[in-house]
Amino acid sequence: QVQLVESGGGLVQPGGSLRLSCLASGTVFSIYTMGWYRQAPGKQRELVAFVTSGGITNYTDSLKGRFTISRDNVKNAVELQMNDPKPEDTAVYYCNAGGVVVPSAPRLFQTYWGQGTQVTVSS
Repeated sequence: QVQLVESGGGLVQPGGSLRLSCLASGTVFSIYTMGWYRQAPGKQRELVAFVTSGGITNYTDSLKGRFTISRDNVKNAVELQMNDPKPEDTAVYYCNAGGVVVPSAPRLFQTYWGQGTQVTVSS
């Protein structure tokens, strides 16, 4: 069983910085993408950014230049560095792992989600 454990959320002031971390626990053969989504109250969950096992990154256009995603393939971990956050970045942030192959189901590409971590940007 794969679990994604997030950490690093909390309250941050506008213009500050915050780093979110996510660690995939359990035995896996491979994880193709690791990334972050977010969901603000009353809104749909949206992509923030993801990174492939080969290091290719993809960001929502509005967040380019402020947020940076990084990944450690050995640790099966992903981080999101949030710089210059704005109040509109307030949301629950979810870690996502896609294209996951585990020993018990080597022919399946599975998707996993973390439990979510609250990020509040406010002065």
